[in-house]
Amino acid sequence: MGRRAAPHQGCWRDGGHAGGVAVGARLAYAGGMKHEPPILQGPRLRLRPWQPGDAAPLAALNADPAVMRHFPQSLDRAESDGFLARMEAHFAAHGFGFWAVERHAAPGLIGLCGLARIPWQARFTPAVEIGWRFATAHQGQGYAEEAARIALAHGFGPLDLPEIVAFTLAANTRSWGLMRKLGMAEDGSFAHPRLPDGHPMQQQVLYRLTRRDWIAARFG
Repeated sequence: MGRRAAPHQGCWRDGGHAGGVAVGARLAYAGGMKHEPPILQGPRLRLRPWQPGDAAPLAALNADPAVMRHFPQSLDRAESDGFLARMEAHFAAHGFGFWAVERHAAPGLIGLCGLARIPWQARFTPAVEIGWRFATAHQGQGYAEEAARIALAHGFGPLDLPEIVAFTLAANTRSWGLMRKLGMAEDGSFAHPRLPDGHPMQQQVLYRLTRRDWIAARFG
């Protein structure tokens, strides 16, 4: 997704309760026919397609310095709307992407989580990444872990992906801490190609999880 600073990278992560996939086809776009993206259900959360009413709360989330502290900069409304358009375009192109996240108990956008094909080249690409981002009021409650486990189950189940990766700054301990909790293994670091040489956030730590290892950990 083109932007001034890779806005979906290094998303917010915190711990919590595992979830599962309630809805999903082998591919959301099969045989050239377009279908609505699946709605994924967990114990407390719903990962759903984006709706017109999500633009304003997403913009508020993307403009919050606390939420965006591990990104090069926050996004203004036009940049956030562009980010939303790219997420929807990814669903249209691939049948999966970053879903809007809401609670069963109180509908309304609290964050985003999902899977995306990485659009740039690095030593580990082509690859699909998992990412998440939650509003400040909804961090520290286990929502990121629940949403991430739902997304992983969809990626390794219906989508049959061989591997999913994640990356963030070494300073983002909550982020890579959850990556480890999800069963992902560290695989060194890399220079993010969308950030210039010498940028303080260019070096990212990489985590990887294969479908085989995910199945072994989940089902023994």
